[in-house]
Amino acid sequence: MTTFDDLFTRLARSPFRQRFRLGRTEYDYASGKGEAVLHQHAADFVARRLAPAEPENEGRQTPMRGHPVFIAQHATATCCRGCLSKWHHIDQHQPLSAEQQAYVVAVLLQWIHQQLQRPAPPARASRSRPKPDDDPQLTLW
Repeated sequence: MTTFDDLFTRLARSPFRQRFRLGRTEYDYASGKGEAVLHQHAADFVARRLAPAEPENEGRQTPMRGHPVFIAQHATATCCRGCLSKWHHIDQHQPLSAEQQAYVVAVLLQWIHQQLQRPAPPARASRSRPKPDDDPQLTLW
């Protein structure tokens, strides 16, 4: 796998980019699906959401959560054409070439791979409401 040491060093200096981590759900999804499926998803997301010269909803086309690739896109500044221009020096207002798309996918997979080398995040405790039968309050009537 290609290394992107300089890029990840620069991204590490950004407090905004450093906020992003895989949650337990995304971690389990990524580790369960494997690299081939994640590669396919990343390539599809990049082709549909970033590759056009003028992407639909530019600047807002990548959700902040819901899939490991979406989180990776924000963490690696590959979430929109503006970030691609600023962080990766890929010009806006022209379609991404196949080589540029492959570069973006490689960056995303590298970040996800690094996240999967860490211990799994703790599972979120579900906020369940007590069942009516479990109500410790006695009724008076």
